[in-house]
Amino acid sequence: MKTTAKIENIRNIGIIAHIDAGKTTVTERILYYTGRSHKIGEVHNGEAVMDWMPDEQERGITITSAVTTCQWQNTEIHIIDTPGHVDFTIEVERSLRVLDGAIGVFSAVEGVEPQSETVWRQADKYNVPKMAFVNKLDRIGADFIGTVQMITERLNAHPLILQLPVGQEDNFNAIIDLIEMKQIVWDDDTLGSEYEEQEIPAELAATADEYRDKLLETIAEHDDDIMEAYLAETAVDTSALLAAIRKATIDMKIVPLLCGAALKNKGIQPLLDAITQFLPSPVDIPPIEGMHPETGEMIQCHPKDSEPLAALIFKVSMIEGRKLSYIRIYSGKIASGGEVFNPTRKEKEKIARILNMHANRRERVTAAGAGSIVGIVGLKNSSTGETLCSQKHPLLLEKIEFYEPVISIAVEPKTHADQEKMDTVLAKFMAEDPTLIVRKDEDTGQTILSGMGELHLEIIISRMLREFHTNVNVGRPQVVYRETIEKPGATTIVFDKEIAGQRHFAEVSIKMVPLPRGSGNKFVSEISNDVLPDLYMAAVEKGVWESLESGSQMGYPVVDVEVRLTNANYKESLGTELAYTVSASMACKDAMRAGNSFLLEPIMTAEIFVPEAFIGDVIGELNSRGGKIESIEHKAGAQVINATVPLSQMFGYSTNLRSATQGRGTFSMQFSHFDRN
Repeated sequence: MKTTAKIENIRNIGIIAHIDAGKTTVTERILYYTGRSHKIGEVHNGEAVMDWMPDEQERGITITSAVTTCQWQNTEIHIIDTPGHVDFTIEVERSLRVLDGAIGVFSAVEGVEPQSETVWRQADKYNVPKMAFVNKLDRIGADFIGTVQMITERLNAHPLILQLPVGQEDNFNAIIDLIEMKQIVWDDDTLGSEYEEQEIPAELAATADEYRDKLLETIAEHDDDIMEAYLAETAVDTSALLAAIRKATIDMKIVPLLCGAALKNKGIQPLLDAITQFLPSPVDIPPIEGMHPETGEMIQCHPKDSEPLAALIFKVSMIEGRKLSYIRIYSGKIASGGEVFNPTRKEKEKIARILNMHANRRERVTAAGAGSIVGIVGLKNSSTGETLCSQKHPLLLEKIEFYEPVISIAVEPKTHADQEKMDTVLAKFMAEDPTLIVRKDEDTGQTILSGMGELHLEIIISRMLREFHTNVNVGRPQVVYRETIEKPGATTIVFDKEIAGQRHFAEVSIKMVPLPRGSGNKFVSEISNDVLPDLYMAAVEKGVWESLESGSQMGYPVVDVEVRLTNANYKESLGTELAYTVSASMACKDAMRAGNSFLLEPIMTAEIFVPEAFIGDVIGELNSRGGKIESIEHKAGAQVINATVPLSQMFGYSTNLRSATQGRGTFSMQFSHFDRN
């Protein structure tokens, strides 16, 4: 396979969706039809190329985003297959940060599910142009038009229907291409490798004409030439139509929508055509901007090999004990054996090897240029979210935002040998996964592991044993709370002590005021530097922020408060930074107690699919867990319950739900906000 391609012929795309919508199945077909794989790997058999981790193969879900490269019609497509489970949302977040386009895969049975909304919003945040692929049209309960309506309503998107299914459920056997106005039929004997274009059957001609007219009407709103032809009722040139769809897609005005059934090998080749035709190359999107680390000047990074290097590390993986860094090169190029500069750490790093990735397999290349997504070996200290550049032309790209963990467990080694390995293994996992936090509890001496959900932590424990042969005992999951105050609290603290022969004096008065939920924390000084010099003002602020990291009630982080410095006393010969830092910290703790501090717990939004016969039992179970029913909708023979519920009450819920619904109920849950229960 070629190691380089013209930048206009590169597509960096991600496959995003809710769990079990068929992302990995779609990706496996793409790899097969592009010749990248020689057989189709099935998720349910544990043979999917992109789900290479043993835990992924056993569970039939994607846990970590996997990168691969394939060729289609002289276009080099870099694909990231992302997880669909909410516990691994960070994998989607950091992938979308470096991608130029995305394909949202939707099950025609379930439609737009909660995690589909989450990943779609993530793509919107990074201004990533998108296409939609309505999958599973062969399944019982498939509803193509219903799914399109849900995409419009729930995602606030503007889908442009380019294909219509011929038949649904068991009768689904072909699609109608509304651009070429042909019917496409796949040959089951060749696993869908061969397909034939036919005339549209007479009984479907009127429907095809209707949707073709809607397509032209929609595109005419975004292209003057198409508008003229549409109003004049003259034939629209296909190449002009494709160009207009491409421009509107890249401008995020529309979402081209295609359909098929990946498991039955139908609809994938037209999807590949659409990727090359409609999704942008690195030169089609605005150049990314970076900031000069010293001057603060904003610098544009144009996607050319001749420009200075600008690359972002978006993922770190520890495979077989070696550190592999995944990078997106925005401008410039790198070469094996060359040096790069990390402006965050102000360090040079050496590139030992450059790799084209194919899930967990890799091909060595000597160099990589602008637009490429590659793996590199040799970086010692650089980590996720950091920039690589040239030392002569330093710049900092915008960092990747990481999520706060919401659930914790205590882990302890089973043997002395495990003790020695555990800390090293956990450090490797933290290097891979920024949403995994490891800390020592000073009161109990326990090692506390915090993550995004029960499954997230379960996978970490499984990998510790499987990959690193480290046995640990696990305590019951603990929820990570937050603390805040009920009413304003004020206090004055005088710190006057002799430490190591030096007297330290400070006096500060602080008022702490509650803010609306989700406001964050603020520090405000109501005194001038005549009362307190800037040096000690900074020390007070440092003490305040340090104090807010640990509340007065149970030591959880404090949120949604405003701390006001209302007065201070300063004695010139005795005042020290230490004294003001300590007194401010003590004053915050006192003000919290005076303000009646209380705990906020993570509240989750849950969507539960329940067969109608069991809805009473499921609602009763939710009520007993402190859940609040927001809405109940009817869909595809089931009831969909939308509810909010405290995370602390949801441990073991999946087992209870299966028991109450004879194994037929399913649910998904994602973090909503912190609140008082």
